[in-house]
Amino acid sequence: MNHPAPEQPAATVARLRKTFRTGRTKPVEWRTAQLRRLRDLLTENGPELAAALHADLGKSSTEAHRTEIDFTVREIDHTLAHLDDWLRPEPAPVPAHLGADADAWTQYDPLGVVLVIAPWNYPAQLLLTPMIGALAAGNAVVAKPSELAPATSAVLARLLTAYLDTEAVAVVEGGVPETTALLAERFDHIFYTGNGTVGRIVMRAAAEHLTPVTLELGGKSPAFVDRGTDLDVVADRLVRGKFLNAGQTCVAPDYVLTDPATAAALEPALSRAVEALFGTDPAASPEYGRIVNERHFDRLAGLLGSGRVVVGGASDRTAKYIAPTVLADVVPEAPVMREEIFGPILPIVTVPGLDEAIDFVNDRDKPLALYVFAESDVTRSRFAAETSSGALGHGLPLAHLTVSDLPFGGVGESGTGSYHGRYSIDTFSHRKAVLEKPLS
Repeated sequence: MNHPAPEQPAATVARLRKTFRTGRTKPVEWRTAQLRRLRDLLTENGPELAAALHADLGKSSTEAHRTEIDFTVREIDHTLAHLDDWLRPEPAPVPAHLGADADAWTQYDPLGVVLVIAPWNYPAQLLLTPMIGALAAGNAVVAKPSELAPATSAVLARLLTAYLDTEAVAVVEGGVPETTALLAERFDHIFYTGNGTVGRIVMRAAAEHLTPVTLELGGKSPAFVDRGTDLDVVADRLVRGKFLNAGQTCVAPDYVLTDPATAAALEPALSRAVEALFGTDPAASPEYGRIVNERHFDRLAGLLGSGRVVVGGASDRTAKYIAPTVLADVVPEAPVMREEIFGPILPIVTVPGLDEAIDFVNDRDKPLALYVFAESDVTRSRFAAETSSGALGHGLPLAHLTVSDLPFGGVGESGTGSYHGRYSIDTFSHRKAVLEKPLS
């Protein structure tokens, strides 16, 4: 049986641009219909999506629903509940010299054809959540799932085509050649989630067409633990945040920063927390995932010798398994501290105190998130005032992502631009200034 050749990227973009120019995507009714269809896709195909996520990353059904499927459904529901308010034109005061009969306001215009490039670590959520904003803003969308999560990519490509308006939404699967071909086309916005190396490639390609970009990158997100905190609570929250998705989370705590005495007391607390969450043999835990592929496994395995193993340290290349691992006595120059870990290894780095911790953070690239575990208002206030990060979490890692009314994004090396909730409308729209004065 002969299958038709896949549509070329240039033809795909041209076709979607033609649709956009008809005005098809602009009515609120079309936007909300697409969002409801996307919601149906998720609620009607949850088991199939969860199975694909398990095949790609070893995610349990519980984790797949909590961090990908249900997360995205909640974002859709929040958008549907507030979209009319978000899109309402906003009046602006008119100076007296223009006359009492002049009016001014701003309105949101959709940008046009948007490209969304997703990563492999949360391959459903991080493709679909930006698409929610792009569709809600009235754009046509080219969706590029990650080829490193092939099972999820295949399921999403089939389902998106079945559920959404294919005249305005297209899915392009494939690897570097397909992505490179897409980036050669002119888009009206490019939304990329991934690493800084590829982010620079995306930005260079976008510059050829003066296309605006949103780059959701990563970096080494520190977790500072102050003296006098409840270390059992801290350890439980660190372990849950760090080892979710086997550590393959852009906002996971990348390393712990604390003083030597607190570090020594934290070590056994972290060991207890790992056992409480995953048992004595995490490899047998249905709730613990796997590394995405052998290349990433090899990179992570090479970091295990960067310090003294407090807990974990085991690995199995065939199973792509690396145990939830805590390393102590880690020096700032250690291999594990040179780049974002993006895996289940948590180093503990010691500094004399608060001043040195703040200097340590500020001497490095601005992180996507910074977590502070402190009872002291002064300590929390100093981190807020004296450091820069995409987000700041006090007492609980990762949770800021679940608040739809907070923007999610980085700063500096950790990214540019933000989204979620109404911030997605800002990202995927042009806020147009309008002035009106009668001719008579």
